[in-house]
Amino acid sequence: MTIRQTLFGASLSVLAALPVAPLALAQDSASTPPAGDMQAPPDIIVTAQFRSQKLQDTPLAITALSGEALEARGQTNISEVAAQTPNVTLAPQNGYLGPGIIAFIRGVGQSDPNFALEPGVGMYIDDVYLPTLTGSLLDLMDLDRVEILRGPQGTLAGRNSLGGSIKLYSVKPKGDGSGMLEATYGSYNRIDMRGYIDLKLTDNLFLRVSGASKNRDGYVKRLDYALTHPGSNVPTQATDADPELGTLGGQSFIATKAALRWLPTDNVEINVSADYTRQRDEAGASVLIFANKAGIFPGPSATGGPRPWLAGVNGTPVALNCAFVAFGVNSCDTPPSGYNKKFISYATFTDNATRDGQMAYKPLSLDPHSDLDNYGFAGTIDWTISDTLALKSITSYRHYEADWSFAEGAPVQSSMFEQQQTNTQWSQELRLSGTALDRRLDYTVGGFYFDTKGKFTGRIDLNYAGIDFLHGPDPTPAKNKALFANVSFKPVDALTLTGGIRSSWDEKDYGYVRRNPDGTAIQGPCAFFLGAPTAGPTGEGNSPNCLLFGLNGLGAHFKSQRTDWRVAADYRFSSEFMVYAQVSTGYRAGGVNPRPFYPSQVRAFSPETITAYEAGFKTDLFNRMLRFNVSAFFNDYKNIILTVFNCPTDTGAEGTPCLQPTNVGSADVKGIEFETTIRPTRNLTFDGSLSYLDFKYTSLGSANTGVTLDMVPPFTPKWKWNVGAQYDVPDVLGGELSFRLDGSYQSHIYVDAINTDATTVSTTAVGAGGGALPTLVATSRINGYFLANGRVTWRSADDGWSASLEVRNLTDKYYFTSMNTNFSSVGVLSGAPGLPRTWAVTIKKAF
Repeated sequence: MTIRQTLFGASLSVLAALPVAPLALAQDSASTPPAGDMQAPPDIIVTAQFRSQKLQDTPLAITALSGEALEARGQTNISEVAAQTPNVTLAPQNGYLGPGIIAFIRGVGQSDPNFALEPGVGMYIDDVYLPTLTGSLLDLMDLDRVEILRGPQGTLAGRNSLGGSIKLYSVKPKGDGSGMLEATYGSYNRIDMRGYIDLKLTDNLFLRVSGASKNRDGYVKRLDYALTHPGSNVPTQATDADPELGTLGGQSFIATKAALRWLPTDNVEINVSADYTRQRDEAGASVLIFANKAGIFPGPSATGGPRPWLAGVNGTPVALNCAFVAFGVNSCDTPPSGYNKKFISYATFTDNATRDGQMAYKPLSLDPHSDLDNYGFAGTIDWTISDTLALKSITSYRHYEADWSFAEGAPVQSSMFEQQQTNTQWSQELRLSGTALDRRLDYTVGGFYFDTKGKFTGRIDLNYAGIDFLHGPDPTPAKNKALFANVSFKPVDALTLTGGIRSSWDEKDYGYVRRNPDGTAIQGPCAFFLGAPTAGPTGEGNSPNCLLFGLNGLGAHFKSQRTDWRVAADYRFSSEFMVYAQVSTGYRAGGVNPRPFYPSQVRAFSPETITAYEAGFKTDLFNRMLRFNVSAFFNDYKNIILTVFNCPTDTGAEGTPCLQPTNVGSADVKGIEFETTIRPTRNLTFDGSLSYLDFKYTSLGSANTGVTLDMVPPFTPKWKWNVGAQYDVPDVLGGELSFRLDGSYQSHIYVDAINTDATTVSTTAVGAGGGALPTLVATSRINGYFLANGRVTWRSADDGWSASLEVRNLTDKYYFTSMNTNFSSVGVLSGAPGLPRTWAVTIKKAF
């Protein structure tokens, strides 16, 4: 018997329910429990299949969270909801990759925000698709609900989303005169403000204006190594006697949104919105966890001496070694007293390499920052043509500009970057939905058009490679067009049969612009290749950046067409028990390598595809006191696109160092997911989830990428679970007192396509006085960890006041959310540490 038959024959499962906090859910997304059943959780209404359905009636692996459920947990950005969602990993991008999100669902996703790649997980705001990871670390501002759909959504979402979709839906204006103001103060001088007001402008025109701001000091200290280590050979970067150069991880964010809802007739509803987000954050939190480079450019200088990345006080080169690692197994540092060594960085954001004829653009200093301006406009028209026919139009325009810098956590720089991304997009979607055959048949047909113009620009300072150049602006215009249809038919009341189909057409261009940092043209070929007696192509005597000669002005074009489909069946045995099964397909468009060092590395990668088999059941038992949902799946995953650290050659030999998207192989992926909500009494709620994922490569791509059959994709834990409990105490000081505790666990993950467990590495750097350093340990693995959060909330019964005290990371766990791990060529590993234990107090007034 095959795995597919086993999954379907067992009728095992599909999730769908969710841990819902025991609070009144938003009016637009919840229905009241039956009379006499107020102990049961309210239903959330979702639109995952183009029509409004109760969550428990939707035959999909879907988790839905109301705005109130998010508030009960104190969650304020989208990455935090992964804690209670099976087989979903969401994390902020690390400092190298800027203001965005890392998103993986069931082993499918992306961590590279470059426009050359399409996200494996689709992000949506009010059904508007966001095409890049940059700008997608969304704030949970004034939300009605969040829907997280797992598995390919090729026939159900605005854009073909291979791994799944994350959809945020805003509260619609009601014109009821309501409003809210909320203020938070907490650790690291955290100051948050939130609020909204909902106004009735006329009898049929309503306005809702909302806003949020978040400010917090950085929690990683940047220290001047020379001042904190007197007598070292490291030159100071401080301007006075204060050793603190600044902090990393600080946040300054403001967002606002205005929404208009117009009801010109009884059968037409028009919603128009505009939003703007402004971030002026510090550079992302990062600490050095491994350092191993001699810090010397190839060959002698023109005067016959060494060419150091950083010349010490005594003129000798400063090696990049364990002296700059403040904490961990690879540290030989003695950090200064008074600082938490787990959160120390010696990053200066300055490259003080000595200028010469080949490295002609030194020194370089960057401002540590991570900025984002993101705005958009959207218009939705809902026209109920008749009792059995409706038309929906979704039109959107969005634009963002992101700018960020990154430097390794030491005064001597192996690599340093200042990068910018800009993107302009507009999209149009039309859906015609109807019913027929006495409402036994539901159908939706429609079309989707998406046009985006992205540009990437960067000052790419790679001392480890001996080049320092301007990358871009590389234009990456792209278009996606699609036609789709979805039909559900009830031959009998308890059985629903569903089929969907979608045809998509993708086009993408990529243009390569490479120049010297002063804007001049790169000269070449390298003198070394012409026979000059230089120490390789980056030795003294070559033209600056001559390795990149020939790239400027090149272009590449990608075009593809794909048809995806879905068939599903669900059967409701009773009001308490529903079972379903489905088979669906999906794909992610291919593209071309955006970061070649040579023209020969301008290589295309093919689209990746999935055929997904899924089965599940959903239950509401014991008078809806127990909700228990299960899902199981098997994915036939082909031509997997992952970013690898070398550019493979056609012959299969390992290529030169490079960061390249590549089709690494195919895999069988199977797993199971459980979700539950239990309400044993009116005032007590338990919720939880558990997921298991087994990823097995079945074949590898033709090129030598470094990926082997026993590896797994990045950010894909085998196990995840969470538990939560909330107890509400009535009649406390004229209100209700709620105690909530949440805990979540994920097993170990790798952050790269090439999985590296703890591996001993021979040192190339030298210690003080020229002595050898101890053996170092390199890894691309983040070990499993458990996090716990607690929150106490009091709500007034009459006047809308509430107050909360929360503590996050109760056990003060030290962990990393992501890492940069190209230790073999760059010579460093750095990690983005999560926040330590923090507290916050929130006061809220609703009116």
